[in-house]
Amino acid sequence: MSARTFPEFRLGKVLATSFTATLTERCGEPVERIPAPSRLVDWLAVWGLMVDSCTETQLDHARELRETIHAALTAAGNQKPVPSWTVQGINDYSVGGQASAILTSEGSREWRLGSASVEDALSVIAADAISILAEERRGRIALCASSTCQAAFFDTSRSGTRRWCEMNTCGNREKKSRFFANKRNNLSPVG
Repeated sequence: MSARTFPEFRLGKVLATSFTATLTERCGEPVERIPAPSRLVDWLAVWGLMVDSCTETQLDHARELRETIHAALTAAGNQKPVPSWTVQGINDYSVGGQASAILTSEGSREWRLGSASVEDALSVIAADAISILAEERRGRIALCASSTCQAAFFDTSRSGTRRWCEMNTCGNREKKSRFFANKRNNLSPVG
């Protein structure tokens, strides 16, 4: 499979929820956005988490973490208790690597990996999920209103009422669907 045939990444502003978006359309026809180890390396690089390489086993671990975070965020988004197995899994991945938070001269936080390993990068993603689930940031966990997506996302909008994981994909698709449904209803013969 060449790099040109891979689906594009969906990147938000939050590391952990962007990571769960490497599998989209979970309730429709799922789209795997990290289908190969090299693609995980590419995705991590976009987030400044530079790793030397990735094996199939490391990709499996990454997908396991992704699904664990997704399950935890989905529970939280539905205002249900976060399953204990997800807490344990996220914690295990968080302590499984060697990464440190670094304060930049601009006053922002960056991560420095202890090595260029996938395990270190996954520990950063797990730590980001922990900060969301522990409610350390202003915002709320929400679920996309698209019936085929239902991805967990972190809503930092002022009103806290965002409905879509991404307006340019799920939101636009839903708006188009409603538009055409209304158009069909308006063209129906009155009988």
